[in-house]
Amino acid sequence: MVKLNLQKFSGAHVLPLVEGGKGISISNGETCGAWAAAGGVGTFSAVNADSFDKNGGIISQIYRSASRIQRHREMISYAISGGITQAKIARESSNGKGRIHMNVLWEMGACEEILHGILEGAKECIHGIVCGAGMPYNLGEIASKFEIYYYPIVSSARAFSALFRRSFKKVLDFLGGVVYEDPWLAGGHNGLSNAEDPSKPANPYLRLVELRNVMNDFALQGIPIIIGGGVWWLSEWEDYIDNRELGLTAFQFGTRSILTTECPVSKAWQPKLMSLKRGDVKLTPLSPTGFYSSAISNRMLENLLKLQERQVPIVGDSSFVVNVFGKVICIDECNRRKVESWIKEGFSVPMLTPSNSVIFVTPVQSKQILQDQKNCCGCLSACRFSSWCQHKLSTGKIPDPRSFCIQKSLQCAAHCSNLDENLMFAGHTAYRFGEDPFYAGNFIPTTRQLMERIISGY
Repeated sequence: MVKLNLQKFSGAHVLPLVEGGKGISISNGETCGAWAAAGGVGTFSAVNADSFDKNGGIISQIYRSASRIQRHREMISYAISGGITQAKIARESSNGKGRIHMNVLWEMGACEEILHGILEGAKECIHGIVCGAGMPYNLGEIASKFEIYYYPIVSSARAFSALFRRSFKKVLDFLGGVVYEDPWLAGGHNGLSNAEDPSKPANPYLRLVELRNVMNDFALQGIPIIIGGGVWWLSEWEDYIDNRELGLTAFQFGTRSILTTECPVSKAWQPKLMSLKRGDVKLTPLSPTGFYSSAISNRMLENLLKLQERQVPIVGDSSFVVNVFGKVICIDECNRRKVESWIKEGFSVPMLTPSNSVIFVTPVQSKQILQDQKNCCGCLSACRFSSWCQHKLSTGKIPDPRSFCIQKSLQCAAHCSNLDENLMFAGHTAYRFGEDPFYAGNFIPTTRQLMERIISGY
């Protein structure tokens, strides 16, 4: 049994155990409420959350408008409705215990408008906002307006320092904690900077000490650091508890909380997670956000990585040319042999990238890429796949066919059983599902059983 003292989060003393927010529709009102009911901090995702019809069926997020701007407005409407729905479910299922937090991505489309809409419709249900994937400079201001707590997600002391100096210092009363997500261990989008090597993980303890030192410089000794990424057994993190250098700490469980009876993911997730081996979660720069992200290696991810390999630069003049949708493009003669081999293998359609290069895909792939780009609903503030930008309507670059529609893929992963063709975000310790005796015999615990197991240290 690991010694855990109750800590104050969002106005109440609870266990320092936090459910990691997972969108789209993986962390919802049921999972959040169950985690809170067990005495911790539950988190539902407000990233395109599900809402329901009068019969309790999930309302499919179908976009019917002809223009991208109109589809963007539809997306906002879905997001606000779903967020309010899940907040109310969380409150009801929490039985008045624990704390209820809402997770959003700062880089999601219309984040601030969606935040306002959900809080205006369900403020009484939500105790805190957790926000990452970007630099949420206005997060504290929004939270203070509604008098709820805010929890920025950072991956370095430098990022928190920039946020604090520019904005958080003005709204200290509602800063509830700082979530540190290790960029080499956490699932989903990761906060690697351009100066950091994705292949060389840094020591998480040293990075946490650096973060605490910066927080102490700002007189934030009483603000807890919530450690996310790589946490599985608390017995492996005992040195981080009641540690003088780290100060107040709590622990976030994102990947491990997927396998519970309350989690809404399809049944296909369990055998997939149980079959993972060490190294099956990959850190790649493929996301249309432009951030690195960690996801389970499957056919979709493998195809995207192979697509990057079927790429050659464009040159100013050459006798070797290809026709890209009516435009003649020159390719260096030294690449002729491999390009001709790709075409022979069926990758006969060249597509331009914003990096002054050409990739080669099959006719079926090309058709799907173009259709997905055409269907863009503006789910991100800026998308390199479709070139959408919510402020200027375009990033100014051509759409990048080397990426993918993240809205479509995550919706399918959450609601469909074809997991091999869709994005499955997960932390790098997901392989431990198959090694942990707790899950022997394909056992799936309730959230309360999982919490009891975590408190035991394992």
